[in-house]
Amino acid sequence: MSRITTKKLTTFGLLTALAFVLGYLESLIPFSFGIPGIKLGLANTAVLCALYLLGIKEAFCLSIVRILLSGFTFGNLYSMLYSLAGGVLSMGVMALLYRTKKFTAMGVSAAGGVFHNMGQLLVASVVLGSNIVYYYPFLVLSGMITGLAVGLTGGLVVKRLRL
Repeated sequence: MSRITTKKLTTFGLLTALAFVLGYLESLIPFSFGIPGIKLGLANTAVLCALYLLGIKEAFCLSIVRILLSGFTFGNLYSMLYSLAGGVLSMGVMALLYRTKKFTAMGVSAAGGVFHNMGQLLVASVVLGSNIVYYYPFLVLSGMITGLAVGLTGGLVVKRLRL
């Protein structure tokens, strides 16, 4: 069992607070393209930073904590269910790509954005009992764009914090 350091614990706490604040700020932005599920994903910047600064387990924990905190504060049971499905699938893909060391933070994040939307769409199909895959091309595009933006931002933050 690995011992957690004060620096690691402090970094995790700060990234958790950052994710919560960014999630709140995003909830204040009137952002809509008329397609359910498209979001900026600002809080995922903190999760991406955790992946590169702390490791896979810590990033996964931060993702779950972020989803639960935001869900209980700003959402409802369904929003948490959608976010958990997207978050788990996204983190799984991001962890695999991160481990290969062949992708930049932007590539890892873009894949995470796409698979987050895929997880949400799968749950929505089950919950709504209908085939809503026609949303998928729009969600792939939005996940790619927002994932690249989050990856660029997170990559710059990680670079600065590692110095």
